[in-house]
Amino acid sequence: MTIRPDAVEVRSIVRRIFSEMGVAQRELDEISETILLDEGRIRARSYRLDDLMAMWMLDIGIVQFYDADGNMVRRANLLSEIHPRPVRLAA
Repeated sequence: MTIRPDAVEVRSIVRRIFSEMGVAQRELDEISETILLDEGRIRARSYRLDDLMAMWMLDIGIVQFYDADGNMVRRANLLSEIHPRPVRLAA
């Protein structure tokens, strides 16, 4: 069994942290999401709003936040941020 955070929960965390970084509440609906595929598997999701960017690396369960200059300014460990639900793998 493995633990995988839900994309809806991660989006909520991204919105909260962008808000803490100074983004106005009304602007949070403008976040764009991109999915990175590698060999048919989702490897990461990125979230952009103006000059800010967040990258969720699915395999390690971390979201990293970057400023306009590309500097990582914050990190969220999803296993401590949310209560992930177990996901059963196919046999």
